[in-house]
Amino acid sequence: MAEAASMLEIRDLNVFYGHSHALQGVNLTLESGVLSVVGRNGMGKTTLCQAIMGLVSASSGSIRLAGRALNGLSPTDVARMGIGYVPQGRRLWPTLSVDEHLKLVEKRGMNWSIDRVYSTFPRLAERRDNLGSQLSGGEQQMLAISRALLLNPKLLVMDEPTEGLAPVIVQQLEDMLSRLGRDGGVDVLVIEQNIGVACAVAEKVAIMVNGRINRIMESSRLSNDRAVQQALLGVGRHAHDSAPETPRAVAGDVAEAGSDGIRRIYMSNPKTPTRWSRPVPVEVIEGSARTSTADSGPQRMETPLRHAAKSHEDAILVVGTFDTKGRELNYIGEILKNRGLMVRMVDISTSGKPSGADVPPHEVAAFHPRGTSGVFTGDRGSAVLGMTEAFLRWIISRDSIAGAISAGGSGATAMVCPGLRTLDPGIPKLVVSTVASGDVQKYVGESDITIMNAVADIQGLNSITSGILANGAHAIAGMVAGRMERPRDAIDRKALGITMFGVTTPLVRQVSQALETHYDVLVFHATGTGGRAMEDLMDRGRLSGILDLTTTEICDMVAGGVFPADDTRFDAAIRSGLPYIGACGALDMVNFGPPESMPDHYRGRLLYPHNPQVTLMRTNAGECAKIGRWIGEKLNQMNGPTVFLIPEGGVSQLSAPGQPFHDPTADAALFESLEETVRQTSARRLIRSPHNINDPEFASLVLNCFHELHASPARATGA
Repeated sequence: MAEAASMLEIRDLNVFYGHSHALQGVNLTLESGVLSVVGRNGMGKTTLCQAIMGLVSASSGSIRLAGRALNGLSPTDVARMGIGYVPQGRRLWPTLSVDEHLKLVEKRGMNWSIDRVYSTFPRLAERRDNLGSQLSGGEQQMLAISRALLLNPKLLVMDEPTEGLAPVIVQQLEDMLSRLGRDGGVDVLVIEQNIGVACAVAEKVAIMVNGRINRIMESSRLSNDRAVQQALLGVGRHAHDSAPETPRAVAGDVAEAGSDGIRRIYMSNPKTPTRWSRPVPVEVIEGSARTSTADSGPQRMETPLRHAAKSHEDAILVVGTFDTKGRELNYIGEILKNRGLMVRMVDISTSGKPSGADVPPHEVAAFHPRGTSGVFTGDRGSAVLGMTEAFLRWIISRDSIAGAISAGGSGATAMVCPGLRTLDPGIPKLVVSTVASGDVQKYVGESDITIMNAVADIQGLNSITSGILANGAHAIAGMVAGRMERPRDAIDRKALGITMFGVTTPLVRQVSQALETHYDVLVFHATGTGGRAMEDLMDRGRLSGILDLTTTEICDMVAGGVFPADDTRFDAAIRSGLPYIGACGALDMVNFGPPESMPDHYRGRLLYPHNPQVTLMRTNAGECAKIGRWIGEKLNQMNGPTVFLIPEGGVSQLSAPGQPFHDPTADAALFESLEETVRQTSARRLIRSPHNINDPEFASLVLNCFHELHASPARATGA
């Protein structure tokens, strides 16, 4: 007769968070009954639970439940196979009652029923009508355990079930776990830092050190072995006790020797930790490991760690600081889940507090170039800057995101927006923020982030915030649903970027109409952000070329207008090496607000009221010379085919002969400055035209240059 398979068998399991090797060849077997796993903070215990449940992906190794492989299954499928999960942080619905929680998961006619739960936890029966947010920590843990038991699982996985509970509640949970082990029917894997509880509920205890199972001991031996507790767990002695020398056998277990003779020796903490110590991230432990070499053999280059964890495709990210805004962010998440959407809660808190989010702060922080040590610095300012960079790198690593929403104040908005700006245009992204009624350009940049004013501070749910947060949640849900339902764009043409201003619209319209049959023509309003948006798409590889016909943003940068470029303008074209066609479009004007907003030193200049909110100032000869030099120096850095066109008949509608900004002297200063600065070659040319920039003849010149630089299908058909 074949031997019965173990309830849980894990072999050579490896899990990475970014470059952090969280689980390093874990081997663990639970035949039946209860098995406890203990270890210091940051040793990989929670990651082990999440790997079993399919919440993180394993890069290698196997996980089997009663002989059946779990690798690659979704958390839903893992649960259906017979594993109940009690996560760290409980993760209850704050707006559902105890009874509603239990009715959601109860299976009629099974061993565990709601009545049995209430008899096991009489306190829950007393609180059956209370909401999840109205329960104490102990009551919440009882409810989380009951919810898992009502699935009638074969295996119950419990992550830190006694964390933060009063001693009397800990004793109740200990008694319940002991009964489960005695009664049979449900096997239990308990992840626990409380050595007393871990040893009391299980006959054997596995000890995790640096992402590995260091040893499995009889619980009676571990409870009495103060030396092992001190060396591997940092407990068992008081701070005033003199620490004994580390036993030789234990030290040998902590140090690792590779096949090349190099031994890595880990120091998990600079001082002896206790169960109340803050977590020490795995990458910090790895980074601080010292090495000793048995011989001076040839060194070997280590294989770079690869990012093995796949993103949850088509999920909406709910991002924010859950340590201060957890209730509000969970409220958004519940609305989205109730609409049937996949949701991923991402915590970017910097306080170091425990998190119940799907993606906890340490997982995001691991993407910082210096790992979590670059985020959890103890200084709020540097921690916020570190998490901002870490979140940006984390979100770039995701394969597919349906949308993203955040809610918070200025700090959270500043942390989230740089990462959201990296998402492609069209992916819904919404931020509910207390800064939304002010100048949001520094947050939104050139992206399509939707920013919604919170009106009241996001501090609790009340008659104002609950409605606005709900609006935000339904808005992002609608955007995501609409994007999913919308037919995929069938356009298979190459995309081109063209810059335009109101005073160059006739030119852009002529060029666009001639090219749009064979190209996907994207027109960008040259208002500072427009130029940056176009160049951002070029950096993303979304454009095959640009016709930068309206370079007016340089005027505002030089003269202090309201639509300025920055000093990175043209850099995407320089980096890409793609064909570049530019022109002097609207280099005759600087943009300001209403007339009363004009700077005093410009009061005597030639002004033109474009509309009640925009006043145009004519650039003079000195400014035009500076503009020409700045553009010319950028053109000199371009290595791809480059043409820059000079319309001698006027650079906009307003500078044509007889128009308000007609100024041949200023135009001549611009053109001469360009010719003096640009180092012309066969691949980098300035071309003068006697026409105004909006004349049909100038549009024909643009198109001829385009066909010359591009292998253009339009040229073959005579377009």
